[in-house]
Amino acid sequence: MLIGELEARTGVGRHALRYYERRGLLGRIDRTAGNYRDYPDELVEQVRLLRGMQTLGFSLVEIGQVMEGVRARDIDCADGAVLIATKRRQVDEQISALRELSALLGREERRLEQRARRNGRIAR
Repeated sequence: MLIGELEARTGVGRHALRYYERRGLLGRIDRTAGNYRDYPDELVEQVRLLRGMQTLGFSLVEIGQVMEGVRARDIDCADGAVLIATKRRQVDEQISALRELSALLGREERRLEQRARRNGRIAR
Protein backbone atom coordinates (compact mmCIF):
# COMPACT_ATOMS: atom_id res chain seq x y z
CA MET A 1 0.00 0.00 0.00
CA LEU A 2 1.15 3.56 -0.58
CA ILE A 3 1.70 6.05 2.22
CA GLY A 4 -1.68 7.74 1.69
CA GLU A 5 -3.51 4.50 2.41
CA LEU A 6 -1.33 3.76 5.45
CA GLU A 7 -2.05 7.28 6.66
CA ALA A 8 -5.79 6.79 6.19
CA ARG A 9 -5.86 3.37 7.86
CA THR A 10 -3.80 4.40 10.90
CA GLY A 11 -4.68 8.07 11.35
CA VAL A 12 -0.95 8.85 11.48
CA GLY A 13 0.31 11.57 9.16
CA ARG A 14 2.83 10.89 6.44
CA HIS A 15 5.48 13.10 8.04
CA ALA A 16 5.30 11.04 11.25
CA LEU A 17 5.34 7.79 9.25
CA ARG A 18 8.44 8.87 7.37
CA TYR A 19 10.06 9.95 10.64
CA TYR A 20 9.35 6.51 12.13
CA GLU A 21 10.79 4.94 9.00
CA ARG A 22 13.98 7.02 9.27
CA ARG A 23 14.30 5.96 12.93
CA GLY A 24 14.02 2.30 11.86
CA LEU A 25 10.75 1.74 13.71
CA LEU A 26 8.85 0.48 10.67
CA GLY A 27 11.39 -2.05 9.53
CA ARG A 28 12.47 -2.45 5.95
CA ILE A 29 10.07 -0.90 3.45
CA ASP A 30 10.22 -2.23 -0.10
CA ARG A 31 9.77 -0.04 -3.15
CA THR A 32 7.53 -0.46 -6.18
CA ALA A 33 8.85 -0.53 -9.74
CA GLY A 34 8.01 3.20 -9.82
CA ASN A 35 10.20 3.72 -6.70
CA TYR A 36 7.26 4.42 -4.36
CA ARG A 37 7.37 3.00 -0.86
CA ASP A 38 5.23 -0.14 -0.65
CA TYR A 39 4.01 -0.52 2.93
CA PRO A 40 2.88 -4.04 3.91
CA ASP A 41 -0.61 -4.57 5.36
CA GLU A 42 0.73 -5.82 8.71
CA LEU A 43 2.27 -2.39 9.27
CA VAL A 44 -1.18 -0.98 10.10
CA GLU A 45 -1.30 -2.88 13.42
CA GLN A 46 2.36 -2.17 14.09
CA VAL A 47 1.86 1.59 13.63
CA ARG A 48 -1.14 1.47 15.98
CA LEU A 49 0.99 -0.35 18.56
CA LEU A 50 3.81 2.15 18.08
CA ARG A 51 1.48 5.14 18.57
CA GLY A 52 -0.17 3.57 21.58
CA MET A 53 3.17 3.00 23.25
CA GLN A 54 4.28 6.51 22.40
CA THR A 55 1.09 7.93 23.91
CA LEU A 56 1.85 6.04 27.12
CA GLY A 57 5.27 7.67 27.32
CA PHE A 58 7.55 4.90 26.09
CA SER A 59 10.76 6.19 24.54
CA LEU A 60 11.46 5.59 20.86
CA VAL A 61 14.31 3.29 21.91
CA GLU A 62 11.90 1.17 23.98
CA ILE A 63 9.36 1.21 21.16
CA GLY A 64 12.08 0.16 18.74
CA GLN A 65 12.90 -2.86 20.90
CA VAL A 66 9.27 -3.95 20.95
CA MET A 67 8.80 -3.34 17.24
CA GLU A 68 11.93 -5.35 16.47
CA GLY A 69 10.52 -8.20 18.54
CA VAL A 70 7.15 -7.97 16.80
CA ARG A 71 8.73 -8.09 13.32
CA ALA A 72 11.46 -10.64 14.00
CA ARG A 73 10.85 -14.08 12.64
CA ASP A 74 13.93 -15.56 14.29
CA ILE A 75 13.68 -13.96 17.72
CA ASP A 76 14.18 -16.26 20.67
CA CYS A 77 10.59 -16.74 21.83
CA ALA A 78 11.58 -16.71 25.51
CA ASP A 79 13.44 -13.39 25.10
CA GLY A 80 10.55 -11.95 23.11
CA ALA A 81 8.02 -13.02 25.73
CA VAL A 82 10.12 -11.43 28.50
CA LEU A 83 10.43 -8.19 26.55
CA ILE A 84 6.70 -7.99 25.84
CA ALA A 85 5.80 -8.97 29.42
CA THR A 86 8.03 -6.20 30.77
CA LYS A 87 6.39 -3.60 28.55
CA ARG A 88 2.94 -4.94 29.39
CA ARG A 89 3.69 -4.63 33.12
CA GLN A 90 4.72 -1.02 32.55
CA VAL A 91 1.44 -0.35 30.75
CA ASP A 92 -0.53 -2.01 33.57
CA GLU A 93 1.29 0.18 36.10
CA GLN A 94 0.40 3.29 34.10
CA ILE A 95 -3.23 2.19 33.89
CA SER A 96 -3.29 1.74 37.66
CA ALA A 97 -1.76 5.18 38.20
CA LEU A 98 -4.26 6.74 35.78
CA ARG A 99 -7.18 5.10 37.62
CA GLU A 100 -5.91 6.51 40.92
CA LEU A 101 -5.55 9.95 39.35
CA SER A 102 -9.04 9.72 37.86
CA ALA A 103 -10.50 8.84 41.26
CA LEU A 104 -8.67 11.76 42.85
CA LEU A 105 -9.94 14.13 40.16
CA GLY A 106 -13.47 12.79 40.62
CA ARG A 107 -13.35 13.46 44.35
CA GLU A 108 -12.05 16.97 43.75
CA GLU A 109 -14.73 17.60 41.13
CA ARG A 110 -17.48 16.54 43.56
CA ARG A 111 -15.99 18.69 46.33
CA LEU A 112 -15.95 21.76 44.10
CA GLU A 113 -19.48 21.10 42.84
CA GLN A 114 -20.75 20.88 46.44
CA ARG A 115 -18.96 24.11 47.31
CA ALA A 116 -20.46 25.84 44.29
CA ARG A 117 -23.97 24.70 45.31
CA ARG A 118 -23.44 25.96 48.87
CA ASN A 119 -22.41 29.33 47.44
CA GLY A 120 -25.53 29.48 45.30
CA ARG A 121 -23.74 28.70 42.08
CA ILE A 122 -24.50 25.60 40.13
CA ALA A 123 -21.57 23.85 38.52
CA ARG A 124 -21.90 22.90 34.84
